[in-house]
Amino acid sequence: MIKSGYLIGGVLLLGVALIGWKVMQSATTPQGHSMAPPDTRAIAEGSPIVEVQLPTELSENASIGKQVFDAKCSTCHGINAAGQNGVAPPLVHKIYEPGHHSDAAFVNAAQNGVGSHHWDFGDMPPVKGLTRAEILYVATYVRELQRENGIN
Repeated sequence: MIKSGYLIGGVLLLGVALIGWKVMQSATTPQGHSMAPPDTRAIAEGSPIVEVQLPTELSENASIGKQVFDAKCSTCHGINAAGQNGVAPPLVHKIYEPGHHSDAAFVNAAQNGVGSHHWDFGDMPPVKGLTRAEILYVATYVRELQRENGIN
């Protein structure tokens, strides 16, 4: 009986130690995405946030995406997805690299809107009148711009 008490006590003590260790680990490990947006205080309101180098040629799907982007997205995200200070972020930025924001994230944001989480421009509302296919063309366009600018 005493041996089983020691066994139960040992298991409980081990469990408490493990929980304590996990709590300490989470307190010292940064949570979420570590990429910080650039300081835009010196950029005039409405001006592009980043300088975008354009590819010499776009794929057929990216060309379609550019047309959709120019019609539906550039009003906020700026010409060539360079962003507009005080309005909306650049999509040609490391924060939107494929490993962090998948093409599905673009679809979700355009269809459902998205809460502000990397930038301080406020929430993005849904974009009316876009199909999933059109949004994926936009994502293709943005990905080609990103690759041209060293974002893979």
